[in-house]
Amino acid sequence: MWKTYHSVSTLREALELLHQHRHEARIVAGGTDLIIEMERGQHPRLQILIDITRVKGLDKISLQDGIVTLGPLATHNHVVASQLIRERALPLAQASWEVGAPQIRNRATIAGNLITASPANDTITPLIAMGAELSLSSLDGERVVALQDFYSGFRQTVMQPNELLSAIRFPAFARNQRGVFLKLGLRRAQAISVVDAAVVLTLNESHRVDSAAIALGSVAPTIIRVPDAEAFLSGKRLSGETIRRAGRIAADTAAPIDDIRGSADYRREMVKVLVVRALRQLAESEVATGLPDSPPMLWGKDCAVVKRGLPASITHHPDTPICSLVNGEPVTINSGQDKSLLHWLRDDVKLPGVKEGCAEGECGACTVFLDDVAVMACMVHAPRAHAAEIVTVEGLAEAESLHPIQSAFIDEAAVQCGYCTPGFLMAGAKLLEEFDNPDTEQINYGISGNLCRCTGYYKIVKAFHAASNLKDRQAES
Repeated sequence: MWKTYHSVSTLREALELLHQHRHEARIVAGGTDLIIEMERGQHPRLQILIDITRVKGLDKISLQDGIVTLGPLATHNHVVASQLIRERALPLAQASWEVGAPQIRNRATIAGNLITASPANDTITPLIAMGAELSLSSLDGERVVALQDFYSGFRQTVMQPNELLSAIRFPAFARNQRGVFLKLGLRRAQAISVVDAAVVLTLNESHRVDSAAIALGSVAPTIIRVPDAEAFLSGKRLSGETIRRAGRIAADTAAPIDDIRGSADYRREMVKVLVVRALRQLAESEVATGLPDSPPMLWGKDCAVVKRGLPASITHHPDTPICSLVNGEPVTINSGQDKSLLHWLRDDVKLPGVKEGCAEGECGACTVFLDDVAVMACMVHAPRAHAAEIVTVEGLAEAESLHPIQSAFIDEAAVQCGYCTPGFLMAGAKLLEEFDNPDTEQINYGISGNLCRCTGYYKIVKAFHAASNLKDRQAES
């Protein structure tokens, strides 16, 4: 799929490679969309991948002088876990929580979500409502572009081939500001938006609206604002009639798209419903976050922060060995550089426990630990395994003892066909690292990226509870 894969140790190296290769090169930050698009043949000119995932310091989320800054490696899970974002940019945290599943949120970056430029990408909507701007860096310097102006059409941006998105910035909410993000999908988890909406209000001392920003996703080729509804709200209290009228105006302003996920008429009605629902929430004295207090992350002790950068860059050609530590054993493989991590582990390392169920990050059967972080192996490029530590289901057991989650699956008969089981075991093992006794809600969130087509999940959830009890008994003995 690609000819050369560069793992860089500095941002400067990435910019130099972009400058040299331009249209033939792309940055890999999460790569969750890019690898699937390449497998589908959507990037025929793309030959060079530039991996920045091990450059230290690019995953920071910071606040200075009232401005929040996200680095290009800030992932959706970093945002969900950030108390700063929850308190000063709630709609972004809510949108990030709606993206994919824990394994995807551990890899997928906010920057990548913006660059992919789908109108259904959840984080674009709140960032436009919050007035975000982007820093685009190249060897020629840096330019700043308002996110609203970043999109030139459906899945098109103004980004130049030699540029890298180096920062996302937006004003943190002031005390008199509040906002919310709402999404309509066809299922509870891993759902693409049929319609989503972000509403941000600035209120004065008399509780009237000073200004409003309403952004809508998945209703047009790009994320749109509805200025007529925003202007209507200005100077008004959020009464029931005002809210209903604003919802009707927003629906009348939008000219929705018509596709397989929903008709234009349905989307128009749902725009009204979501805007009304958002304004009603914002009219309350306390805005419900809709976020769990302790969400399962499945991301290990370092919280997916890059703490061990590469001492020097690495370039992988088709004949360059991939040297990795797999299930505690050093492995050197001279093939598979142009594959996904899933196929490299199965075909080249000969570990069939890593299953291919969908190859699109939908089923979780290929879940592995990459540098202690649970990821979907089908959405990771194989050269990322170089100088990394990987654990598969074959490596869960310690010495001659099964992992508690493995024993519990046997004891509770949580297996039927067994194809999805390795992915559930990996998610369960990482969940039990984070929570000694996860409750049912935490278990459900933890396995939201894992699909089972046989059991109905009841035995699986029961096994998770049993595993936590078994783990406690082993710790006491």
